[in-house]
Amino acid sequence: MNSFTSIRGGAIAAVAALLVAGVGVSPAAARQDPGTLGGSSISSAQPGGCPLTRVGTQFMRCDNLTGAGVRAPAWIPEG
Repeated sequence: MNSFTSIRGGAIAAVAALLVAGVGVSPAAARQDPGTLGGSSISSAQPGGCPLTRVGTQFMRCDNLTGAGVRAPAWIPEG
């Protein structure tokens, strides 16, 4: 029983050392979002035919303010 305990303790120590060393962990990698066909999603018409525009600094689509209060950039067409 004494040899079994020392083997198990050694195995636990080896697994712990591998986890600390980071063996088997792959680095993170960023990938480009495939997007959709047909151009930019900002200027394209959505279902219902309403393009994204801005009123002052607010996003607007189909007479509804959108964007949760985020300021619309100046390059979004004003409508």
